Formats: sequence, structure tokens, C-alpha cells
Amino acid sequence: MLEIRGQSTLAGEVKISGAKNSALVLMAGALLCPDECRLRNVPELLDVARMGQILSELGVSLRQQGDVVDINARHLSESQAPYELVSQLRASFFAIGPILARLGVAHVPLPGGCAIGARPVDLHVRGLQAMGAHVDIDGGVVNAYIPGSKKRLQGAKFYMDYPSVGATETLMMAATLAEGETILENAAQEPEVEDLANFCISMGARIKGAGTNTITIEGVPRLHSSDYSIIADRIEAGTFLVAGAITKSEIELVGIVPDHLAAAVAKLQEMGVKVVSTGSDRLRVLPAEYLKAADIQTLPYPGFPTDMQAQFMALMTVSEGSSAITETVFENRLRHVAELIRLGADIRVKGNTALVRGVPALSGAPVLATDLRASAALVVAGLAAQGKTTIFGLHHLDRGYEKLEQKMQKLGARLQRVKTSAKLDANSPTSQSVESVLQ
Repeated sequence: MLEIRGQSTLAGEVKISGAKNSALVLMAGALLCPDECRLRNVPELLDVARMGQILSELGVSLRQQGDVVDINARHLSESQAPYELVSQLRASFFAIGPILARLGVAHVPLPGGCAIGARPVDLHVRGLQAMGAHVDIDGGVVNAYIPGSKKRLQGAKFYMDYPSVGATETLMMAATLAEGETILENAAQEPEVEDLANFCISMGARIKGAGTNTITIEGVPRLHSSDYSIIADRIEAGTFLVAGAITKSEIELVGIVPDHLAAAVAKLQEMGVKVVSTGSDRLRVLPAEYLKAADIQTLPYPGFPTDMQAQFMALMTVSEGSSAITETVFENRLRHVAELIRLGADIRVKGNTALVRGVPALSGAPVLATDLRASAALVVAGLAAQGKTTIFGLHHLDRGYEKLEQKMQKLGARLQRVKTSAKLDANSPTSQSVESVLQ
């Protein structure tokens, strides 16, 4: 568990790690190349380790030294992804596009991960079918193959009912080796999609329009090796901005892409927090005289990111006035409300909207992380709370935040990870022992 003693002022600078959501999909994208690829700025995370295990099971060779990962998919031979690993990591489903494009057949279990919503794969399936693949789902496994004498997927024009990041990335990867032109309309515009496109381009793919709602891919017969550096994690960066704001501290973020944080920065400024640029890859958050309430609605990029909703809710619990947060992306992403209430927050939920009335201060208490971003929200709430906050369910935190404790400690936060007798199953975090502690 993580013990936090709150109300410390933070100071200094923090280096932001590589983007988790880019690292995972770029590792899958390396399957497209029959030569060795090198990825740099790869964060050391539980999810990254799981993705590495999945690639190894597919016959891929991996070597990691620090934040550099070498991936050699020359001997990609296994079309069946392991159920026990894929069921723990949603991003592993992205491998279906590269495996199908390389081998002509793929068997990938339906994905798992955080319990924040259904996140169906129908767009992935329909897109692959539009490109000529035969796809069926049997026993929880998605089976896809290129029928007849065709050796390659065929270019197609596909309109996405919703700008799904996962579907956009899956179909873009599959299209890089397809025959002819593929056009993805109403595509996701997230920076991670553009990062994947740039990685594929560095391997010889022909992709235009990534970062806009229309992506055009001209298929090529083969890709070549590449040495590529992953973008900074905008969600980790946003989390540290909120940590600075909630503790009324001055901290500086280094190694970021400020444009990727535009929505979060705009909302912080609306709440009275000063965020200034101090360089092309730097932002500094300054202490606010007082925090003002604001309303948020999560939307696909460039709208306000769903992955920052929980952290901003923590900030709004100690802001002056009433805020409304509407979650439109995932249906189960308000489970952290109950844990913030344990800390003294005044929050009511109506449908997919949380109504937050600011309180003078939070009070430390034992809480349970319910998903990855909820764990980050509890950390920043604990930084501002009076007394000691104890967070259980750290396997969620370890999935997406590299060395968070060390980074926070360097800034002056008083927190430490300690052993607990409360047993947590990685797939069932609400065990009786933890529930008894929380009660």
C-alpha cells in the first residue's frame, strides 16, 4: 500500500516518462516489420512488461536496457495470442492488425484491462472485414484470416461511427501492408495515434493525415527497421500539473509536448491556476491564490481527456464552489467517487455526471484504487489531505505511472510504499481483507 502524509508543499522539476499508450501500441506495431526495431523512451511499467510477454509468446525476440527496447519480429510465427495475458491488457488486442497483415491469420482473445467500461471491438472487426478479412468471434477469441488466394489485405474506405483510438490504430497498422489505398474517416486524432503513424512512416509506411479525422494509408509490401523515440506521456504530465495545483506549489515539467496538454492547461487556468511555458518542452505550474470551480465534459481529443477526469475531480473537491463533471467516453469511470468521499469530498452522482461541491480540506483515510487513473486521483487527493492517506490496489498505479513515488519524493512529497497483510488479487482488487480495512 502507499502511505501519504498530506499538505506538503512541492518544489522542483520532474522529468515526464514516455507515453504508456504510445509504448504499448508501438510495441505491437513492431510486429509489422520483419527486421529489428529499436524503441526509445519506453517507460518501465507493468503494462509494458505484459506486452513484452505477449510478443515473446508470439515468437518475437525482445531485449531491454533502461528505456530502450529492441524488438525483432523476423521470426513471428505464432498467430494465437495467449489468453491469460491478453485478458489482463486491453492494448494487446492491437496485435490483431499486425499479425493478420504479416501472417494472413490471427487469433486474439477479447481484451481485458481496467473495469471502466465495455470498450467493444466491433469497429476493429468491421474495419478488418472491409479490408477483405473473414472475422468471427468464437469462445471469446476473435479469429481473422485472409480468405482464398489473396496474400494481402485489400485497401478500403471505412467510416468509423465513433473516433475510437484502438480501432484507428488497429486498422492503420493493418493497412500499412495492405494492397492499395485505405482511408479511415472520423478517425481518432489523439497524439498517440500520430505517434504510431510516425513510427510506421519511419519503417517505410505511407501514411498521411494522422492527427486529423481522415487518415490515408497507401499499402507497401514490406517495412524496414527503425530507431524511434516515443512521445512524452501527456496523462502523466497532466497528473503532475494537478499535483502542483492541489498543493498550491511551484513545479516544472520537463520533456513534454505542451500542445498535447492544451485542454488540461486551459481548464486549470479557468480554475485560477497559472501554467506558463518555460521552454519548448517545459511547463511550470505556479501556486494559485484560490481554486475556482469549473465544469468538465470528457471528449475525444482534442477535447478534455477521459484519462484526466479523475485527477481533476480530486482537484475540484477542494475548489471554491460547485463543479459538474460529465463522463461521455466510458460508462463505469466514476467508481473513484466513493473513495474521494471517504476522504471527505462532497460529491453526488447522477447518471454519468458527478456534482462536486468544494470543501475547505480533505482528511486522510484508507482508500482503494479502482482503476489506473483513479489511483492517480487518490494520490493527488492524498497530497492535499490532512493527516495520513493509505491507498490499496497499487497494481493499477504500477500499470501506468513510472516511478511515481520517487518522482513525488524528489519534489518534496511525503509518501512511501509499505508492505501490508491485506492480500490483493490482481484481477479482483476488492478482496475481503482490504474491504475490512476500508470499513
